[in-house]
Amino acid sequence: MSTHDGVYLFCAIHDKEPKKFGSVQLNGKKNGVYTIHFENVAMVVSKVTGDVLPTRQNLMAHQQKITEVMKQYSVIPMSFGNVFNSKNDVLLVMEHLNEEFEKLFLQLENKMEVGLKVIPKKEWMNEEMKKNPLLNQWKDAKKDLANPASFYDQIQVGEQAQNFILRLEEQAAEEIYEPLLAIAEAGKLNKTIPGKTLLNAAFLIDSNHEALFDKKVNELFEIWKDKLEFKYSGPWPAYNFVNIVLRIEGNL
Repeated sequence: MSTHDGVYLFCAIHDKEPKKFGSVQLNGKKNGVYTIHFENVAMVVSKVTGDVLPTRQNLMAHQQKITEVMKQYSVIPMSFGNVFNSKNDVLLVMEHLNEEFEKLFLQLENKMEVGLKVIPKKEWMNEEMKKNPLLNQWKDAKKDLANPASFYDQIQVGEQAQNFILRLEEQAAEEIYEPLLAIAEAGKLNKTIPGKTLLNAAFLIDSNHEALFDKKVNELFEIWKDKLEFKYSGPWPAYNFVNIVLRIEGNL
């Protein structure tokens, strides 16, 4: 691992006054957390020695510090692992991205990200499979995998199974994601694990609408609770709704 000293970035906030946010332990060493300023934007940073690798301790420290800052400010979160050589390098990037930061602050003011994963219950999946004669027959049959005919059956069943899962994911998107999106400021459908998660969504919601959004999640859960499990999480920094590229090499 490199042993050079650098500046680690957590998030950006809207503030002209210098701030301190306690301390953080990265790479096993504790340092203070403070701000670097350019015009109205402040970058929340800490000194660090060496590259910050994605160990469990470093990842937790990154997330926990941003969550702490979120209690006081609307934040633009930086992705994990951004280390710059010096304060001047940080200022150079902040100057280049200042207009983009200002636009994002307008979009993220008083907003939070929440996540919802929808997981099918095995019993319900089995009942749904019974509605498809081919899948139901294959599920209950004894398979002779050495038989070439069985191989071709597998291909046919694989296509049916893929369509079966796709139909359930589309149903979850239509009946769960869309009603929540109508309340949220924005939403994003992330990748699912076929057959394991039917929906993996992130929503950007206004803090003033948090209670309304929570109520809708609870209403949908009551409708689906015998068939699906809901994993509702947050508030999180708006990672899914921020796309900031930080670099100083070459042309900015």
